[in-house]
Amino acid sequence: MQPLHSRTITASRARTTPLVNSTSTPLSVLQEVFGYAAFRDAQAEIIEHVVGGGDALVLMPTGGGKSLCYQVPAIVRHRAERGVAVVVSPLIALMHDQVGALEEAGVHAAFLNSTLTFEETQKIEREMMSGRLVLLYAAPERVTTPRFLAQLDSLQERGLLSLFAIDEAHCVSQWGHDFREDYLALNVLHERYAGVPRIALTATADDLTRADIIERLQLQSARIFISSFDRPNIRYSIVEKDNARSQLLRFLQDEHEGDAGIVYCQSRKKVEETADWLTSEGIAALPYHAGLDADVRKKHQDRFLREEGLVMVATIAFGMGIDKPDVRFVAHLDLPKNIESYYQETGRAGRDGLPADAWMAYGLSDVVNQRRMIDESPAGEEFKRGQRAKLDALLALAEAHDCRRVRLLGYFGEHSTPCGNCDNCLNPPATWDATEAARKALSCIYRFHQNGGQRFGAGHLIDVLRGKVTDKVSQYRHERLSTFGIGADVSEQQWRAVLRQLIALGHVRTEGEYNTLELTSTARFVLRGEVDMLLRQPIETPRRSRAGRMTRGAAAKDKAPPVPLDAGGAERFAALKAWRAEVAREHNLPAYVVFHDATLAEMARERPGSLDALAQISGVGAKKLEAYGREILRVLEPIGG
Repeated sequence: MQPLHSRTITASRARTTPLVNSTSTPLSVLQEVFGYAAFRDAQAEIIEHVVGGGDALVLMPTGGGKSLCYQVPAIVRHRAERGVAVVVSPLIALMHDQVGALEEAGVHAAFLNSTLTFEETQKIEREMMSGRLVLLYAAPERVTTPRFLAQLDSLQERGLLSLFAIDEAHCVSQWGHDFREDYLALNVLHERYAGVPRIALTATADDLTRADIIERLQLQSARIFISSFDRPNIRYSIVEKDNARSQLLRFLQDEHEGDAGIVYCQSRKKVEETADWLTSEGIAALPYHAGLDADVRKKHQDRFLREEGLVMVATIAFGMGIDKPDVRFVAHLDLPKNIESYYQETGRAGRDGLPADAWMAYGLSDVVNQRRMIDESPAGEEFKRGQRAKLDALLALAEAHDCRRVRLLGYFGEHSTPCGNCDNCLNPPATWDATEAARKALSCIYRFHQNGGQRFGAGHLIDVLRGKVTDKVSQYRHERLSTFGIGADVSEQQWRAVLRQLIALGHVRTEGEYNTLELTSTARFVLRGEVDMLLRQPIETPRRSRAGRMTRGAAAKDKAPPVPLDAGGAERFAALKAWRAEVAREHNLPAYVVFHDATLAEMARERPGSLDALAQISGVGAKKLEAYGREILRVLEPIGG
């Protein structure tokens, strides 16, 4: 399988000279610098538009090739003596990754951020002001400082400002899932440098967020390019919580033993507890959250990027800008805030285009907690309504009994057909009509209130509905209620699903520290039978067979090639990986910065015998061919077919 064109990977030093060739075309740059034969999807059209001086808003999925959409124009325009492209990037990790990969490919790039010394900053500023830099990455708060703007003014006066790229553009929107106030000041780029093309890029933006990006960045005249949001290599699976730790452990052991992955948790405490627990179960895991010391976070992130098979347990503080291509799974132990967050986070799996999993466990407590966070936030009511609608859409995805991918893509306005590669397509769930059960639950909550004005939580409600005599039931004499035992034929798991839906749909709300249940004004529509509820039948998550694609974990344990190879090919692949590891250690780089697994696998399969033949391998650009070509041929030569 050809690797994704846009892979940009982690840090190295500036040790190359800028390429100069005023006759360069976008396609020649793609082939010469990045080692790919052709553009994919809308990349060529976007790049031609920006090279020609046009503004663009690009919506493209994670792993879909966004980086090339500004890197190639930056190189082409630089070779035409247009100077420096400024890339606005929100995270230090992203800057390091992008710059490191560009330098490895022979493109002179740098970043300005807080990790640099004063002397290092001055050196990079001199390179920028000379116009020798091709791309400069900087945070939005730096780009809008008077000092930096004065430097941009000077570049503009000398015709050395080639373009602006605004990455993670959804950060400018209050409706987006990563709103950052510093992005709001970026409208200065249009007002101050109207003749310089701008390209804004994001992987996640619904219609409301998209409109916000256009307005706040003044992109009304920009061409809008919307690529498919589909990531067909990712399998989506969502399970109801039933001892979530055991469910996660089974998922990892059955399918991803020895694989690199990310486990997302909502709280810092849960991150640390989960990482410790996974370690105790023999799984190499590290915690990452904003409360950790900055040096610890950096150490853990560097280990995740450089070592194979590590699991990062993290809050949402980790992830954006992490370009590690071989993340084989993303798991959620808590419900995200909305579909945008879910899509962005799951999109960090399988960036190399090879099979990956997005797995999530959720339960009633997740729904309650997310609802409470929205209701108790200091935001205005309009914003809260928007957040509730987004949460409802995510819950609809989680509760769905039809194709997950169809639902997910439909949220972003994209029509699709059943994918055959999500849990619902592979194991279609049974459904049951929960309309009458919902009426019984609401009736019972109403009886609680009538019987002394008391409010109770979900656990006690389910006990009463199922006719279970507990100390609390006896204390409040709830065995005398007319609703006692009327739901004995419905399992506890089914009742929790009913309550999740009632809370998600706004017919019941939770109150106070103990999450007691209270009817809302719309509950009467359910009680009158005007609302139908068709729910998934709770089922045990099947243990997948050890045969075929469903056992990627077992293959990962033996570090098998990402594509089928014969015995000789597998031996060559192993030798190439050993060589790559030595090079990575020597240069202090993650191994995938040197070459991706997919590129090594193609070398092992094709066994090129000359530099010209090696140059035809996808992912081998001119700079890497010059730097590593003869060594690769020496590694391959003695190993037979």
